[in-house]
Amino acid sequence: MTRRYAVKEVFPTLQGEGTHAGRPAVFVRFAGCNLWSGRTDDRSGPACAQWCDTAFVGTDGENGGRYDADELTTLIDQLWRSGERPFVVLTGGEPTLQVDDALRNSLWEIDAVVAIETNGTTDTDLSWLDHVCVSPKGDTKVLRDHGQELKLIHGQPEAGAQPEVWEARAAAEEIAFDRYYLQPMEPLQPGTITHGTQWRERTQATIEYVRAHPFWRLSLQVHKLVNLP
Repeated sequence: MTRRYAVKEVFPTLQGEGTHAGRPAVFVRFAGCNLWSGRTDDRSGPACAQWCDTAFVGTDGENGGRYDADELTTLIDQLWRSGERPFVVLTGGEPTLQVDDALRNSLWEIDAVVAIETNGTTDTDLSWLDHVCVSPKGDTKVLRDHGQELKLIHGQPEAGAQPEVWEARAAAEEIAFDRYYLQPMEPLQPGTITHGTQWRERTQATIEYVRAHPFWRLSLQVHKLVNLP
């Protein structure tokens, strides 16, 4: 039986974070996550649910739906509209719950450069991807110990989510990433005075930490600053 992926949305934009910030991309946001249901009533559950700013429930977003591998790749190719190799970012939710060999093979057919952002808690084979970004959440156990980028949200309260923990793990050669990013945690009240104040304070705190600990680089959600999805 052909697998059909549950996809919240698919859209062209510019990558706004990390190593590829500013690069044109097609984002594929898969529905579902293994750490949080995505529903407001469950925000008191896992720690990351209290600050997650991503809507990934259902398939009702832009170009959302259920696709097989070839259908999804065809849509990506149509949205790319360029003679260059497509740059595709697989995200979620947690994309490794659905990414499989069929999607890999289909994306290879269009010669795509493929990146993924994962919480790192699954053992899905990602060796075929061009760029793996691991973004640890709270005290959850991260199985993915290598990749191109580790992006830690700064301001998480859990002991296991503190930057010094990950810097120590890198020094002990327990993990190996090409780059290590700190990104300020965005408040959950967009459009309010409180949101703006908290956002500035958290961003400044992250900047100060990075300046004092040059092991890290600063990552900002540039797409939000310029009103891109």
